[in-house]
Amino acid sequence: MHQQLVVEKISSILEATDNTYDVQLTHLLDNAKRIFIAGAGRSKLVGNFFAMRLVHGGYDVSVVGEIVTPSIKSGDLLIIISGSGETEQLIAFTKNAKKVGANIVLISAKSDSTIGDLADAVFQIGRAEQYGKVYGMPMGTVFELSTLLFLEATISHIIHDKGIPEEVMRERHANLE
Repeated sequence: MHQQLVVEKISSILEATDNTYDVQLTHLLDNAKRIFIAGAGRSKLVGNFFAMRLVHGGYDVSVVGEIVTPSIKSGDLLIIISGSGETEQLIAFTKNAKKVGANIVLISAKSDSTIGDLADAVFQIGRAEQYGKVYGMPMGTVFELSTLLFLEATISHIIHDKGIPEEVMRERHANLE
C-alpha cells in the first residue's frame, strides 16, 4: 500500500512539472564555467546525488559547504534546491552569488519565494497545491523525492543527448572509496 502511495504521488508531481525543464537545465549547465549546488537538510542530500552524476557527466561541480569548495564567480551557476525557497542560509548564498555575477537557478515546490525573486530561473517541481500534507510522506518527502527523480531524469537526458557511455562515467567515478 505505501509503496503505491509514494509512486502515485511522485508520478503526479512529475506529470505536473514542465517537461522542458531538462533541456533548459542542460543548456544552463553547458553554458556555465563551473556549477555550484546548495541545499539544506534532505534537499542538500538530493543536491549531492545530482552533483555526483554531473561529475560523471564531465561537468566541473562543487557542493556548497564542503571545505574544498572554491569561491563562486561571474559566469558560474549556482543551483539552489529548496522546497520553500525561504531557507535563510540559502537566501544568503543566493545574495552572495548574485553580488559577484553568478547565474542562479532555484529548484523548488513554489516559484514565488525570496530565492525565486533573486534567481535567474526557477524550476517548479509540480504545482504548489500538490504539496499539502500527504499521509505517509511527512516533512518535505514529496518535494525531495520528486526533485531527486527530476534531476535523475535530467542526467538521463544529458547522457543520451551527449552520448556519454557508461564506461566513461565509471572512469570519472571516485576511486578512493
